[in-house]
Amino acid sequence: MKIGFVGFGEINSPAELIKAKCRTAREEIASLGFPLVTTAVVTDDAEGKDVARAIADLGKEPFEVLIVCLAGWIPSHAVIAVAHEYAHKPIVLWGLAGDMENGRIITAAAQAGTTALRKVFSDLGYKFRYVYNIIGQPSPLHRIACFVKAAFAQRSIAGSRVGMMGFRDMKLYNTLYEGLSLKKDFGIDVEFFEMLELLQVAEQVDEARIEPLLNKIRSEWQFVQPVDEDFLRKGIRYYLALQKIARNNGYKALSLKDVDGMKKLLHFPPAFLFMLLADEAGLCTIPENDVMGAVTQLIVKQLTGQCGAYFEFYEFFEKGVLMGVPDYVPSEVVEGKVKVTRSAFGGISGGLLNISEVKTGRMTLARLANTGNHYSMHIITGTAKHVRWEEAGWEQPAPQLPSFELMLDQAVDDFSEKVSGQHYIVAYGDQTCLLKDFCYLKNINVI
Repeated sequence: MKIGFVGFGEINSPAELIKAKCRTAREEIASLGFPLVTTAVVTDDAEGKDVARAIADLGKEPFEVLIVCLAGWIPSHAVIAVAHEYAHKPIVLWGLAGDMENGRIITAAAQAGTTALRKVFSDLGYKFRYVYNIIGQPSPLHRIACFVKAAFAQRSIAGSRVGMMGFRDMKLYNTLYEGLSLKKDFGIDVEFFEMLELLQVAEQVDEARIEPLLNKIRSEWQFVQPVDEDFLRKGIRYYLALQKIARNNGYKALSLKDVDGMKKLLHFPPAFLFMLLADEAGLCTIPENDVMGAVTQLIVKQLTGQCGAYFEFYEFFEKGVLMGVPDYVPSEVVEGKVKVTRSAFGGISGGLLNISEVKTGRMTLARLANTGNHYSMHIITGTAKHVRWEEAGWEQPAPQLPSFELMLDQAVDDFSEKVSGQHYIVAYGDQTCLLKDFCYLKNINVI
């Protein structure tokens, strides 16, 4: 995906100064790694030749975001004449700064131009971000990059498909979704397939494909207790069947009916399958037919490049929360080697359980939610640290599940008033800027 870049300066401003500043700004954007569609500097010449040329140049190649860069003052009409051709695209309104020479400021008044445009852009309904340089400080490239990545992400997830084996595990309510608005607003389809299809495809799996993967996990995973080989072979067979179903249908995310499906009917806890689907097939995975959790994963993955692992809440503390999973995590979030064991919970055989330690540090948690066709995203940040705990009900000695204690950057009471479900998606680092820009572009209310 590409970025359109066009610089502006008033016809009576020093031409070489305007050109030099726009050239530097263009080079800074190129340094971010985004291919550019560009044109020469646009002025407010009386005949409108620069505007016509810029529109023609920018129209030669498709791009996703337009950067409108003002190096100095320019009457608004010249900028609007170009920008309005791309009113349907995300736009960055960027004002460059002057210089300090011999103790005095030399400026071409770029911020006079941007401040004359900011409200106009808003009133015209443009989806834009307004950024500006400050003399002596670096350009706001991180802020621009966040907006560009958000624009790319909204385009990338359009057309995505989420595969669901079964529907509404455990009769949960907050895993439901509204299909028409999900398609209309995000371009995402949710498609269902039956457990019978998994079994039918699994029967056709070539035995020769099982052995290499079995040998791989034996060498790469740490088995704390031995796991039955027949279980592993059956799991790999199921995984290869799910991989084929996902590939044939173009699924980018996958969820399975867990408690009332895989465990109850097939007597096969699916943690092993989720691990392989995430690590080997590169799919977003979440249990219990959690559609909105899967969509959040797709968003986080497109924005950050991370896998978007799911975690759920177990305890609230005075200044933080205990988060963990009762089954699996992708290897991407594991500290050291993937560690697995066998265990059982209540009357359900655990089969294979991931007990790896999770990477800690700065984190962002997010969940997309809907009320009818209105969407919101809850975004929180904090710092994760290791914690020892166990979930009551596992056979003793109880497994140490993948988990962390997250010290929130906000009051726990404030967080608890906005929590949108038991499953939240994790991204390492502070990804607030990216998520908020995406929400702005998609008209999602941030809470």
